[in-house]
Amino acid sequence: MPRKRERSLQAPRRGRPGRAELAQLFAARGFADVRWIDPADIVTAEWVRMKCVYGCGEYGRNACCPPNAPPVDACARFLREYKRCAVFHFAKTVEKPEDRRAWGRKLNLELVRLEQELFKSGFEKAFLLPFDSCGICLECPGSRADCKEPKLARPSPEALAIDVFATVRRIGCPIEVLSDYDQEMNRYAFLLVD
Repeated sequence: MPRKRERSLQAPRRGRPGRAELAQLFAARGFADVRWIDPADIVTAEWVRMKCVYGCGEYGRNACCPPNAPPVDACARFLREYKRCAVFHFAKTVEKPEDRRAWGRKLNLELVRLEQELFKSGFEKAFLLPFDSCGICLECPGSRADCKEPKLARPSPEALAIDVFATVRRIGCPIEVLSDYDQEMNRYAFLLVD
């Protein structure tokens, strides 16, 4: 007889675990620097999309980036379907610019696993926005239809037109534009959970 798969987080029959219980789960997975925001307070802006279109090397090359992302108004409506969002903060300094991608890929995969764990525990709306453009595959086919890892691929906050700077400043988190890779980065992932 096959063994029943153990769940690490059981959603109670009445209601859902609160922020404190979820924060404990996050900390147990190594994500202790977390703050909460009401998704209604997440700032979306057209300028973020324009920066994707005019200035980002991932535009048109990444299956999770524009133009493979919904319009800005649809992104804003999507966020309003949630009541709570965990914002994970990651600070890092890298020796070489290329080290940033490997570090980000590893952490973002762990975050996707966390989202999947929440989903399997009854949080059917759990949805992760990792802190970097999708880098699950080393070579992206560039379209959603040809994505090799559709169950793992997620858009970044910027792909959904989120003004990360304005949003995280609202909850007292540090963030600045950096002029060099030897400066500490402050990166943010968003986990929408209801």
